[in-house]
Amino acid sequence: MKRILIVDDHPIMRRGLVQLLSLEPGLRIHGDVGTAAEAIAICLLDPPDLVLADISLPDKNGLELIKDLRAINDQLRIIVVSMHEESLYAGRVLKAGARGYVMKEEAPESLIEAVRAVLQGGIFVSPKVSSKIIEEFSNPRKGGDTPVSRLTDRELEIFRMIGEGHGSRDIAGKLNISVRTIGAHRAHIKEKLGLRDATELVHRAVSWVKTGDWS
Repeated sequence: MKRILIVDDHPIMRRGLVQLLSLEPGLRIHGDVGTAAEAIAICLLDPPDLVLADISLPDKNGLELIKDLRAINDQLRIIVVSMHEESLYAGRVLKAGARGYVMKEEAPESLIEAVRAVLQGGIFVSPKVSSKIIEEFSNPRKGGDTPVSRLTDRELEIFRMIGEGHGSRDIAGKLNISVRTIGAHRAHIKEKLGLRDATELVHRAVSWVKTGDWS
């Protein structure tokens, strides 16, 4: 019986995942929590076989959580289940140590397929993203498809938080870094994205969060 830990800050989403996976033979819910801290505590005391985690958590970015969990147990299998665009995040989560990426809008069968594949030692992403990752590996000079792809994991996290309406002081508090550091990250983001000022940065971040589209 394979034990699964669900990490998502939306109770309705957690309940849906619990109900879905509880019906599958050979799978058992090890727990469902809403924060990275709770997930880390469980994995330290009694690690599951698989973690399903969102990218957006209230106390820690999902990419950082993946790295923390892999530091605790480098054999732990992790799948990200997120609303964020797979083409932008899948490669990042695999580099961080996860073994799969499934968007929340996908059919339940896709998640079950991902769980089965990863528990058997495989990697799961959509065929489209798989082709993109292979292309980038074989031709690293090509780079990402959009300006947002040029951002580091931390810069992308801050860009997303700006788009969600958080100010610099709020972001600094959530990420436990200084406001000055946030200012430096904002400057790098503007430079990489070719944005003129703070107003354009906020406008583009809000638009990107709402639509997932840079154009």
